[in-house]
Amino acid sequence: MTKIFILLMSVLYLFVISEMRADILDDVRKNYDKMASNEELCKSAIANLKGTKNNSSTHLGYLGGLQTIWANHVFSTMSKLNTFKEGKKNIEEAIKKEPDNVELRFIRLSVQKNAPSFLGYKSNITEDIQFIKNNRSQIKSPVLNRHIESLLKE
Repeated sequence: MTKIFILLMSVLYLFVISEMRADILDDVRKNYDKMASNEELCKSAIANLKGTKNNSSTHLGYLGGLQTIWANHVFSTMSKLNTFKEGKKNIEEAIKKEPDNVELRFIRLSVQKNAPSFLGYKSNITEDIQFIKNNRSQIKSPVLNRHIESLLKE
Protein backbone atom coordinates (compact mmCIF):
# COMPACT_ATOMS: atom_id res chain seq x y z
CA MET A 1 0.00 0.00 0.00
CA THR A 2 2.82 2.41 0.84
CA LYS A 3 4.54 1.72 -2.48
CA ILE A 4 1.34 2.46 -4.38
CA PHE A 5 0.89 5.71 -2.47
CA ILE A 6 4.47 6.77 -3.20
CA LEU A 7 4.06 5.88 -6.87
CA LEU A 8 0.81 7.86 -7.12
CA MET A 9 2.36 10.88 -5.40
CA SER A 10 5.35 10.73 -7.76
CA VAL A 11 3.09 10.65 -10.82
CA LEU A 12 1.03 13.53 -9.44
CA TYR A 13 4.17 15.55 -8.73
CA LEU A 14 5.47 15.02 -12.27
CA PHE A 15 2.11 16.03 -13.71
CA VAL A 16 1.97 19.24 -11.64
CA ILE A 17 5.57 20.17 -12.52
CA SER A 18 4.90 19.49 -16.20
CA GLU A 19 1.82 21.72 -16.12
CA MET A 20 3.75 24.51 -14.36
CA ARG A 21 6.44 24.40 -17.04
CA ALA A 22 3.83 24.57 -19.81
CA ASP A 23 2.11 27.52 -18.09
CA ILE A 24 5.41 29.39 -17.79
CA LEU A 25 6.15 28.89 -21.49
CA ASP A 26 2.61 29.92 -22.42
CA ASP A 27 3.03 33.11 -20.37
CA VAL A 28 6.37 33.88 -21.98
CA ARG A 29 4.96 33.28 -25.47
CA LYS A 30 1.93 35.46 -24.74
CA ASN A 31 4.00 38.36 -23.43
CA TYR A 32 7.18 38.01 -25.50
CA ASP A 33 6.47 41.14 -27.54
CA LYS A 34 5.97 43.20 -24.35
CA MET A 35 9.25 42.27 -22.64
CA ALA A 36 11.37 44.99 -24.23
CA SER A 37 9.14 47.75 -22.90
CA ASN A 38 8.18 46.17 -19.56
CA GLU A 39 11.14 45.68 -17.25
CA GLU A 40 9.18 43.98 -14.46
CA LEU A 41 7.51 41.53 -16.84
CA CYS A 42 10.88 40.64 -18.36
CA LYS A 43 12.53 40.22 -14.95
CA SER A 44 9.69 38.03 -13.71
CA ALA A 45 9.73 35.83 -16.84
CA ILE A 46 13.49 35.29 -16.54
CA ALA A 47 13.11 34.33 -12.87
CA ASN A 48 10.29 31.92 -13.72
CA LEU A 49 12.27 30.26 -16.50
CA LYS A 50 15.32 29.90 -14.27
CA GLY A 51 13.16 28.61 -11.44
CA THR A 52 11.70 25.71 -13.40
CA LYS A 53 15.06 23.94 -13.64
CA ASN A 54 13.85 22.75 -17.03
CA ASN A 55 16.60 22.01 -19.51
CA SER A 56 14.45 21.81 -22.64
CA SER A 57 15.77 23.62 -25.66
CA THR A 58 12.65 25.79 -25.83
CA HIS A 59 13.09 26.97 -22.23
CA LEU A 60 16.76 27.66 -22.87
CA GLY A 61 15.94 29.52 -26.08
CA TYR A 62 13.38 31.75 -24.39
CA LEU A 63 15.71 32.33 -21.46
CA GLY A 64 18.37 33.46 -23.94
CA GLY A 65 15.94 35.66 -25.81
CA LEU A 66 14.79 37.31 -22.60
CA GLN A 67 18.36 37.78 -21.43
CA THR A 68 19.17 39.69 -24.62
CA ILE A 69 16.07 41.81 -24.03
CA TRP A 70 17.06 42.29 -20.38
CA ALA A 71 20.28 43.90 -21.61
CA ASN A 72 18.09 46.89 -22.55
CA HIS A 73 16.96 47.23 -18.94
CA VAL A 74 20.34 47.20 -17.18
CA PHE A 75 22.34 50.37 -16.65
CA SER A 76 26.04 49.67 -16.99
CA THR A 77 27.55 49.18 -20.45
CA MET A 78 29.52 46.13 -19.33
CA SER A 79 26.43 44.58 -17.74
CA LYS A 80 24.50 45.17 -20.97
CA LEU A 81 27.18 43.49 -23.03
CA ASN A 82 27.63 40.54 -20.65
CA THR A 83 23.89 39.99 -20.35
CA PHE A 84 23.46 40.08 -24.12
CA LYS A 85 26.34 37.64 -24.63
CA GLU A 86 24.87 35.21 -22.09
CA GLY A 87 21.51 35.36 -23.87
CA LYS A 88 23.12 34.86 -27.26
CA LYS A 89 25.03 31.84 -25.93
CA ASN A 90 21.82 30.30 -24.61
CA ILE A 91 19.96 30.85 -27.88
CA GLU A 92 22.76 29.30 -29.92
CA GLU A 93 23.07 26.36 -27.51
CA ALA A 94 19.32 25.72 -27.79
CA ILE A 95 19.45 25.82 -31.60
CA LYS A 96 22.47 23.54 -31.61
CA LYS A 97 20.41 20.99 -29.64
CA GLU A 98 17.33 21.38 -31.88
CA PRO A 99 18.27 23.01 -35.21
CA ASP A 100 14.88 22.19 -36.77
CA ASN A 101 12.83 23.85 -34.02
CA VAL A 102 10.86 26.70 -35.66
CA GLU A 103 10.17 28.39 -32.33
CA LEU A 104 13.89 28.62 -31.55
CA ARG A 105 14.55 30.09 -34.99
CA PHE A 106 11.82 32.66 -34.30
CA ILE A 107 13.51 33.64 -31.02
CA ARG A 108 16.90 34.05 -32.71
CA LEU A 109 15.38 36.00 -35.59
CA SER A 110 13.55 38.34 -33.21
CA VAL A 111 16.80 39.05 -31.37
CA GLN A 112 18.96 39.45 -34.49
CA LYS A 113 16.49 41.78 -36.20
CA ASN A 114 16.46 44.03 -33.15
CA ALA A 115 20.09 43.80 -32.00
CA PRO A 116 22.37 46.77 -32.65
CA SER A 117 24.69 45.99 -35.55
CA PHE A 118 27.85 46.69 -33.51
CA LEU A 119 27.11 43.52 -31.51
CA GLY A 120 27.70 41.44 -34.63
CA TYR A 121 24.69 39.19 -34.10
CA LYS A 122 22.86 39.41 -37.40
CA SER A 123 24.33 36.60 -39.47
CA ASN A 124 21.33 34.25 -39.47
CA ILE A 125 18.49 36.60 -40.41
CA THR A 126 18.04 35.46 -44.01
CA GLU A 127 18.49 31.80 -43.11
CA ASP A 128 15.98 31.99 -40.25
CA ILE A 129 13.37 33.87 -42.28
CA GLN A 130 13.52 31.21 -44.98
CA PHE A 131 13.48 28.37 -42.45
CA ILE A 132 10.45 29.84 -40.66
CA LYS A 133 8.55 30.40 -43.91
CA ASN A 134 9.26 26.83 -45.02
CA ASN A 135 8.33 25.22 -41.69
CA ARG A 136 5.73 27.52 -40.21
CA SER A 137 3.03 24.87 -40.51
CA GLN A 138 4.68 23.08 -37.55
CA ILE A 139 3.60 25.90 -35.22
CA LYS A 140 0.31 25.10 -33.48
CA SER A 141 0.19 28.02 -31.05
CA PRO A 142 -1.99 30.89 -32.35
CA VAL A 143 -0.07 33.32 -30.13
CA LEU A 144 3.27 32.24 -31.56
CA ASN A 145 1.89 32.41 -35.08
CA ARG A 146 0.82 36.03 -34.49
CA HIS A 147 4.29 36.90 -33.20
CA ILE A 148 5.89 35.25 -36.22
CA GLU A 149 3.54 37.06 -38.61
CA SER A 150 4.38 40.38 -37.00
CA LEU A 151 8.12 39.72 -37.06
CA LEU A 152 8.10 38.69 -40.72
CA LYS A 153 6.28 41.92 -41.65
CA GLU A 154 8.99 44.11 -40.05
